Amino acid sequence: MTLSVTWSGTLSAEEGECICSVICIPLASQKRSSTGRPDWTCVVVGFSSGYVRFYTESGVLLLAQLLHEDPVLQLKCRTYEIPRHSGVTEQHEELSILYPAALVTIDGFSLFQSLRACRNQVARAAAAGSDVIQPPPLAYKKWGLQDMDTITDHSSIGITTLSVFDQMKNASMLGGFHASVKGSPPAMSQYITVGGGPYTGFYYAIEGSSQPLLSHVALAVASKLTSALFSAASGWLGWKSKNEEESVQKQKPKVEPATALPVRFGLPDSRRHGESICLSPCNTMAGVTDDFGRVTLLDVARGIAIRMWKGYRDAQLGWVQVSEARGERDLATSPSMPRRHAQFLVIYAPRRGILEVWGTQHGPRVGAFTVGKHCRLLYAGHRLMGVNSVTSQGWQIHTQQVCLFDPVNGALRAVTIPFHLALSDKKSERAKDMHLLRRLTTLLRSREVDVLLDIKHPAIKKQALESLLSNKNAPVSCLTNVTRALLASLKEQDPEAVDESLLQFCSSQLKLLQLYTDVQLLHTPDTSPTELLLSIQPSFSGIEEDLARVGPVLQRYTEMNSRPCVSFAQDSSGPLPVRTFLSQLEWVNGELRVIKQPDTDWTQLGSFLFWGCLSGQSPLQRVCETLQESGISPQQLLSLLLSVWLNKEKDVLKYSDAVSHLGTLLSTLSSMKGAVDESWDGQCVSPWWQQVRTACVQSESAAAALLAALVAHRVAKNAITRLGESKFQEEWECVSLELEQWVVCIKQLEDVLALQTLLCLPSPQGSTGGAVTRCSVKTLLESGRGGVADCVSKLIFRQGVSPDLLRDILQRRGENDSLSYVCVLCLTEASVCVCVVLELLECVCQRFPDSLSPDVLFAHCSWENVVQWNKDPEVKTINNLKAVLKSVSAMMWQTFIVKRFSAAAFLMEKVCISVYSGSSSLCADVGMGDAAVRSFLSSSVQLLQALMEADSAVEQVSAPDVCVEEVWGGAEGPVSIMELALDQRSVHYPLVQHHCVLASLLHAAMTFSLRLKPLSLFDSKGKNAFFRDLSSIQLLPSGDMDHNLVAVRQEVSHSNGVKHSSTEDMWPSVCMELSSILQVNTDILRRHLVCELYNQGLDLRAEEVMMEVQDKDVLGSQLLVLTGQRLAFSLLHSQSQTKPNMELLARLPPTLCTWLKAMDPSELRCPSAPLSQSSRLINKVIEMLPENHGQYSLALHLLEAVDSLHEEP
Repeated sequence: MTLSVTWSGTLSAEEGECICSVICIPLASQKRSSTGRPDWTCVVVGFSSGYVRFYTESGVLLLAQLLHEDPVLQLKCRTYEIPRHSGVTEQHEELSILYPAALVTIDGFSLFQSLRACRNQVARAAAAGSDVIQPPPLAYKKWGLQDMDTITDHSSIGITTLSVFDQMKNASMLGGFHASVKGSPPAMSQYITVGGGPYTGFYYAIEGSSQPLLSHVALAVASKLTSALFSAASGWLGWKSKNEEESVQKQKPKVEPATALPVRFGLPDSRRHGESICLSPCNTMAGVTDDFGRVTLLDVARGIAIRMWKGYRDAQLGWVQVSEARGERDLATSPSMPRRHAQFLVIYAPRRGILEVWGTQHGPRVGAFTVGKHCRLLYAGHRLMGVNSVTSQGWQIHTQQVCLFDPVNGALRAVTIPFHLALSDKKSERAKDMHLLRRLTTLLRSREVDVLLDIKHPAIKKQALESLLSNKNAPVSCLTNVTRALLASLKEQDPEAVDESLLQFCSSQLKLLQLYTDVQLLHTPDTSPTELLLSIQPSFSGIEEDLARVGPVLQRYTEMNSRPCVSFAQDSSGPLPVRTFLSQLEWVNGELRVIKQPDTDWTQLGSFLFWGCLSGQSPLQRVCETLQESGISPQQLLSLLLSVWLNKEKDVLKYSDAVSHLGTLLSTLSSMKGAVDESWDGQCVSPWWQQVRTACVQSESAAAALLAALVAHRVAKNAITRLGESKFQEEWECVSLELEQWVVCIKQLEDVLALQTLLCLPSPQGSTGGAVTRCSVKTLLESGRGGVADCVSKLIFRQGVSPDLLRDILQRRGENDSLSYVCVLCLTEASVCVCVVLELLECVCQRFPDSLSPDVLFAHCSWENVVQWNKDPEVKTINNLKAVLKSVSAMMWQTFIVKRFSAAAFLMEKVCISVYSGSSSLCADVGMGDAAVRSFLSSSVQLLQALMEADSAVEQVSAPDVCVEEVWGGAEGPVSIMELALDQRSVHYPLVQHHCVLASLLHAAMTFSLRLKPLSLFDSKGKNAFFRDLSSIQLLPSGDMDHNLVAVRQEVSHSNGVKHSSTEDMWPSVCMELSSILQVNTDILRRHLVCELYNQGLDLRAEEVMMEVQDKDVLGSQLLVLTGQRLAFSLLHSQSQTKPNMELLARLPPTLCTWLKAMDPSELRCPSAPLSQSSRLINKVIEMLPENHGQYSLALHLLEAVDSLHEEP
């Protein structure tokens, strides 16, 4: 062992102070992954100035405290101990600090939390470049130890409770014959000190705020315990600014006075002076050393010395607690009884250079070792701090380690004591056997294992043999020789004295070792190649036709799976380790069986037995004969063969002859005795071949499973043919249930191979989707009727196939020109070409015509699209909504859309929409940004419109049938999306329309940044109907609406028209559709639209809308003003004013001239309209105005002015 210095430096902070005591406290980790392990170690240092400072492993000061103005004598820690049984009192953690006349105890929980907080603050302060932290307060108790001359060491026993007898005894001794006892015994904290006058002192401090039960007795403590809280000003040093350091050094922190604590009793010895005390792990005994060279063993509870050793000057003490191993107790003992524990006292005498181990209380010396005279016995006496009864659940009771460090050679030796040494029989053969077992464990490295024969006890001998067989360095020949020698020695003994289980174990392990050696020799490369070729001739026909049929798909699958990927390479430098071979096989009732465990991988064992045969490197027939002679059942050999074949798919596809070798192996194994039942007639399902089919349908290696099924099918068919020829001497084709099972299995595996090839398509760069989905026949059958569509929809989303392209693929599947139609297109620049997706998708659709029908596939794709959008609505958009069915749309609305839709509506109602638009903080409430919300609302409108269209056509179009292919009829599992959709109740059309109106208003408000509160446009009935289940019947607004509400709606409709542009032709029609629903006057809206079109210079489109206006008089008056604005711009505001224009303005009537000057052309969006359009417009105005209209004459004057201006050159 190499020890290195991790940190060195100077710790003293005041002039003249020196270190008096040091202790290291490991703090338990709070992480679940490292439960029971230390997170970091705190170094606590006591100084001669009285300061106690806490440091990290790297010397960083965490906190410092001046508890007492005397030198620190000793630091000790008591950590949580797992109770051995329910009768043991649970002790809390504590740090105790001893001064010459005072004792300070700090609660472990408070200290643990404070140290963690300080360490975190130090890390943050270092990252921020600061040196100031605010540590939390820390609680402590301070006792003034009285009635003792000198104190050198102490030990905190913990909380104890006196028995009733002890309570009465104390009362009688202290109070006399007439003393009375009241109440139950109080809980007390016990402390033991060693030193002089008395030699050992016992102190008891009453816990809690209650008075002591024997308060009238002399020596009782009547005052309460003084508890003080550390303040940031008085208790935390070393983290002040430079300006504060000088004032702190001048003025020391306030030191709290100690509470007097008299000694209860002691062991008086005027000449003896105690030096140290070491408490046992169970807090029942303590070892004390003194200046006379004695070691005294104290009974802590009774306060007496029970044993003394002499001749140990300057001795160092330590304790080892050992638990009894399970199975060593009598079997008749109740398992609920607690396990026995033994305690041993370790004494190191440096002057004699000897280390001794003594059994307590009165046990003998069980061990003595000669060591150096300059060693140091290391015994901490505590474990992890920060552990309690909750965090330690499930832990084992650990033994506190005692080590001996030799500074001369740097050796660190651990003291390990077996439990049986505490037993009374000194000449026990079991103790000798345990010693031999340890010697054997040591000698295994040097391969000298003859000591195993010297062990007498059968159980120990079996344990030694198991240790030998599990050793990774022992060669097979050595294991075989030792096992054979042990078996021979057992057979030479008296049969009645031999342990039968040990004899059977040796015999079985010897057979396994011989089998391992035989198989390993067969796989050596010394075998002649000629012999190999003669032994692998295929015994079946027709496989070439099957391979030709599935060849293209296999080739594409191999290409898809040949891409580089991350994998963990196995150690192929040697064969299967013998200990692994032995751990996976066992002998049961004379039969060799493979051990079945849930987490056992048989691939390694199967590779050891069969991979040489599959790769053509081993004699196949000889290997099978060896395995048959070993006693392994054909069924387990078949499982091992299929395991290696299915789990090494990539290696199998590299060998062209592997299929032929597999067929020969299957034929050989099926011909073994016990493989195929002799009574099998082909008209029933064979368990042998059913085992092959089960393995194939459960495997996710699609290509390997299909090849294995094709080979097994041919071998089974040949066997059935031979069976039929032997029974019926006629040339009839044999039809059996077994072959029908194979036909169904192969069809399913071919479908899975095509599907898996499609799923292996690489994802486009930067897209989401995760790892490639692996599927098998079993997983598809268990995924229900929608399993195939679900897998394909996920791939379509990952590849980014657009709805239009998917629709084209589904419509053109089966056509010869479908591939060339889109072969020139690509999904994205970095994605797979569409022609590859089309080719594989078309192949899968042909194999699953019912499971991937257009309705089913579009429904799953739409659902997957919305699911992915819901995960990240900011990046993704909702597509493919027009192709979904009515019920699927309702499910999508209820599951994903309505929550965000309602959040957007309430947020727009709460704040002004123009403020909402572009506000990142408000957009975060909805979970989307400005652009994403706009797209979301547009998609919501499409979804609700699709719902209304589907509900209107529900009587004309029948619901689609959810069916699957015949071979997949046994699919059982979760209900598919289509089945769920068809079970949905019909939507309520008026309620859907009600939500569609709100969605349109929200979309318009976001598009045009309108200052709008959308929910305010509806009455109380309309508001209450929002965001309800679309299939429910709600009370909707009916009849005439409030005039004020209609006026607000009219203003909103005009606002939509104001923002209309030529590129957004949809909004006028949307406004017209909404106006009838919102009870807005459509004629007013049309007149407003006509004026807006003329305002933008779109005169032809305005004339088209003008034909639908009813009130021509009002429209004529509005257009007259617009014409005046155009003429005013041409005459008064145009930059190119000419002399003819000025002359024309002078000739105009004064009334018209004044009216034109009052016009504001800035309101026009297209003021420079051609005069020909203005002339046509004024003619339309004259046609609409009646002759008796008040502005009719003004219109005529305006027409003359426009015509005169138009006639100017």
